[in-house]
Amino acid sequence: MYEVLKKILVEELEVSEDLVTPEAEFVNDMKLNSLEIADFIVICEEKFGTEINEADIHSIITLQDLCDYIAERS
Repeated sequence: MYEVLKKILVEELEVSEDLVTPEAEFVNDMKLNSLEIADFIVICEEKFGTEINEADIHSIITLQDLCDYIAERS
């Protein structure tokens, strides 16, 4: 799942590949803004067929957080 998410970040959101690690924070490390994060969430929901609750989005800080969240709901 990590590799799929990484590919989305690099190809769809044009994040530099060297910035994408499991511990990387979307805002502080990858420099994504709120619109980019919202786009990423929508892409992930479509790709993995899961809904990410709006209330949970604020607790998803790193790529690993998102991997864990999706894995728990898949």
